[in-house]
Amino acid sequence: MRLADKKIMAIVDEEFEDLELWYPVMRLREEGATVDFVGNERGKTYIGKYGVPATSDFAFDEVKASEYDGILVPGGWAPDKLRRYDQVLSFVKEMDRDEKPIGQICHAGWVLISAKILQGRKVTSTPGIKDDMENAGAEWFDEAVVVDGHLISSRRPPDLPPYAKAFADALAKR
Repeated sequence: MRLADKKIMAIVDEEFEDLELWYPVMRLREEGATVDFVGNERGKTYIGKYGVPATSDFAFDEVKASEYDGILVPGGWAPDKLRRYDQVLSFVKEMDRDEKPIGQICHAGWVLISAKILQGRKVTSTPGIKDDMENAGAEWFDEAVVVDGHLISSRRPPDLPPYAKAFADALAKR
């Protein structure tokens, strides 16, 4: 239970990619971490692209990044909604400043682009937003997982095992 003292924020909105949220959450919980689902509304059930629900434990305005050891940003279509919330961008910027693990997969890179934290960073994402990532100043790689300090990025669901492991390893090192 190497993550028993860790607390992670997983941000949610409608049409998250089901596996990209739930796989890392289950992996972290198996290792003892507390993972809170945080959405725009407390207690709202958000539905993933394939129908899997996730109910928020807290609303964005009820939590602080300082209360958490890391953040998970799932892919799917949710990132296009999540990047429009100032609180979400603040969470990501603060986690980045404090060098806390930031996990992003697939389209989640959009949130990091909007938070303006990618200049000079090494990342991956779904190839569909490669140009967006590069235009934000990142160096993009077509690899299952790219770890650049506390930033852990991945492409898509088949890459979930190494992505979840890399994120858990980053938390364990903190």
